[in-house]
Amino acid sequence: MELGIGIGWRPEIAHEVEALAGIDWVEAVAENLCADHLPDSLVRLRERGVTVVPHGVALGLGGADRPDPGRLAALAARAELLGAPLVTEHIAFVRAGGPLTASPGLEAGHLLPVPRTWDALDVLCENVRIAQDSLPVPLALENIAALITWPDEELTEGQFLAELVERTGVRLLIDVANLHTNHVNLGQDPAKALDELPVEAIAYVHVAGGVEKNGVWHDTHAHPVTAPVLEVLAELRSRVDPPGVLLERDDAFPPARELAGELDAIRATLRKAAPPAGSQAPVESPARTVTVPAAPAPAPSISAPPTPAPSVSAPTVSAPPAPALSVSDAARDRTAVAQTALLSALVAGTPAPAGFDPARLRVQSRSLAAKRADVVAKVAPELPEILGDGYRAAFLAYAGGRPMSGGYRRDALDFAEHVLIAGGPADPVARRELTYWWRDRSGSRPPGRATRLIRAARAALVGR
Repeated sequence: MELGIGIGWRPEIAHEVEALAGIDWVEAVAENLCADHLPDSLVRLRERGVTVVPHGVALGLGGADRPDPGRLAALAARAELLGAPLVTEHIAFVRAGGPLTASPGLEAGHLLPVPRTWDALDVLCENVRIAQDSLPVPLALENIAALITWPDEELTEGQFLAELVERTGVRLLIDVANLHTNHVNLGQDPAKALDELPVEAIAYVHVAGGVEKNGVWHDTHAHPVTAPVLEVLAELRSRVDPPGVLLERDDAFPPARELAGELDAIRATLRKAAPPAGSQAPVESPARTVTVPAAPAPAPSISAPPTPAPSVSAPTVSAPPAPALSVSDAARDRTAVAQTALLSALVAGTPAPAGFDPARLRVQSRSLAAKRADVVAKVAPELPEILGDGYRAAFLAYAGGRPMSGGYRRDALDFAEHVLIAGGPADPVARRELTYWWRDRSGSRPPGRATRLIRAARAALVGR
């Protein structure tokens, strides 16, 4: 399906998006939409014939667990509500721990990279097949940006994506800003990745802004699109004419004229990078030869036969035979242990797993905590209002040793409870406001130490 030029729809810029000229389609974060009705802005856009694509962020298809049926049903419901031609998600894991590792469940609150190993690929492919069977429309998956890389990876990003497409038939959502991010942070060549992946599987393309700090590129979606990102877009356009290209912006929203200017820059890049008429080779023509490393021979307890290493030409990569029914429990177990160890180091302060760069893990850990602080401030804006300038420092101190386990709204309640138990805030008026805020939202939670302390604090305040 030809989508054209689009922009990410966000409630903060709904009016601006409706007013922009030349917008063929929009993308909306699936988890931010109600299951039974749409925002008026999206209703008006659909009435004008603008396609709306739901973009999921919470499935965690790269995780060791099989996809949660409830999350899949919610994504399917939003696709049907929107009349969407496809849905999109990410090649990432977002949670770990739980029954597979007999440990507490951990939430990242962010997209984390999947190890490019044969085990992780087997797990991802089965999870993708489960998702495809549960969704009413085709699925496309996005490559993510990363601050860290896994040790002992067995495939490049392009090879990993090619294998995924070959085994599952899933479509790809290629984010050129993420390719640039991985170039700066991990030394991965965007052109090489584009040479190796099956560009004919691209459903559409993301373009977004970021910023470099201390040699690390942060994919913020809160800064203007930079020239290097547009250069990666041009590299992609020289290989294939993507069905759709979309500008993403998630924060620090600029005036409408700046959004229009970024869209114009995207259009100009696509025009300039297009090969002359009649000169573009078919996408099946190899750009370079890529030898895919062999999948390792299975451990004795695994029944799958060893797979020889194919030598093929990009962009089509011959995949080792996929498991007939399901991946082995051992593959899921190994993936679960590895992902839990990494996530625990990032959000719970446990030691860095072997092979990871501790300094880079600290950068990722601080990034995750900062994102938690930002999102909690959005879902519970009363907290920064009550705590004032002290909100961010207090939240980062709280997040340093307390992993998120129940979503951002639960995180906001737990943070408020933590502050109150610790005797804060110092200002009695702020403490009273925070006490009332917590009590109003904690529902029928059984009384505990926090509740007793809050009651005592309230009694003290009333007695003054």
